[in-house]
Amino acid sequence: MTSPDQAAVCLDVGSTWTKAVLVRPDGALAGFAEHPTTTGDVLAGMDAAVRAVSAANPAGEPELLACSSAGGGLRLAVVGSERLATTEAGHRVACSAGAHVVHVHAGPLTPSDVRVLRGTRPAVVLLVGGADGDDTADLLHNAGRLATARVRYPVVLAGNSAGRDDALALLRATGRTVVACDNVLPRRGEIVPGAARAALAQLYQRHALGGRGPGVAPRFRRMVRVATPDAVGHAAAELARIGALARMGGSGVLVVDVGGATTDVHSARGDGSGLHTVEGDLGVRASAEGVLVEGQTEGVVDPVEADLLGPTVARMASDVDYLPRDPGSAAEDRRIAALAAVVAVRRHLRAHPEAGRDVGLLVLSGGVFRRRDPWGGLAAVESTLRTDPVLASTLAGVPVVVDADFAVAPAGLLAAHGRGAAAEALLRDHLLG
Repeated sequence: MTSPDQAAVCLDVGSTWTKAVLVRPDGALAGFAEHPTTTGDVLAGMDAAVRAVSAANPAGEPELLACSSAGGGLRLAVVGSERLATTEAGHRVACSAGAHVVHVHAGPLTPSDVRVLRGTRPAVVLLVGGADGDDTADLLHNAGRLATARVRYPVVLAGNSAGRDDALALLRATGRTVVACDNVLPRRGEIVPGAARAALAQLYQRHALGGRGPGVAPRFRRMVRVATPDAVGHAAAELARIGALARMGGSGVLVVDVGGATTDVHSARGDGSGLHTVEGDLGVRASAEGVLVEGQTEGVVDPVEADLLGPTVARMASDVDYLPRDPGSAAEDRRIAALAAVVAVRRHLRAHPEAGRDVGLLVLSGGVFRRRDPWGGLAAVESTLRTDPVLASTLAGVPVVVDADFAVAPAGLLAAHGRGAAAEALLRDHLLG
């Protein structure tokens, strides 16, 4: 049970960095520490960050409130019948569900195909195949192969409805975890990703926490009960509530949280309604290459800039602990973050057009924005968002604030644990002051 009279350490375990802030009972920030997220034992980095920030609290043991997105994006393998349709279906389903496609196979699986699939280390397999009423042979063959293969990841079954029950029986007969949903390809030339995307988003919620190793799972799961996207969603709702009370220019709030592996967008209104999307292929480190690819697809990156940023993006993806140390590298870092934010917000508004109505505040959060801005790069990020032809009308005249003090996720954690007054004070002082 949380105590409103006790200081709290709010810990956010990301896929790249673990951040900790000390918050006084009145919502005042009293300390900050960070440590690279430790891959072998995630608890090592968590303990180091907590020790460092707790030293600033001489008044006793602070309470620990923790959230995590250490799992990063959900690695998705797609298995289907025809390559072009299978590839397109996989990317459409992964979009805004926290996933990114790491492997596509089309046609009947052979034993060597299964070995290749296993080598890509997917967290989920999307099994599709054929329009409704087509021949079910490929779907049932592939379901049988997956059922007997040495693979234990969940399967989202979204293929030909005529073979769905038989495919489901094959997979479940060997103990596989299967989520069955409507066909992604119900008619030739048509992709309907909604049901499979929703199933994938639910799997992402469990995956995002990370810390799945047998040595850390019990203690990690006791400490971490909230996924970081949920914490940020609580903060977005609190910001919208405060804004509604203050009668800010619009009733909606958009919070864009750019991480190393994922970028989340949350929209909230003062009436308590809220929506969120998670992009598993957009980030400023592990998913930096996805930003460049999707930026070109969306038309916000031209071929010349893509060539210039290519080496930087490759370095970001391979060295997730990299920090910029000069104006040029800082500008590149912020440019990738700006592109991730633009693409993520575009996708969010496509999925939820109502989120773009009457926006009164845009908040940029994430480690790339947390660092202070001695070279003026944040102005360029704001300009990228405001001048984007797709977003310009939505963001016209909307104030943009930057979560430079790392207040968003901690405020969401406080709100999620019944400390609404401290959460409000934190947001007012560091984002609305």
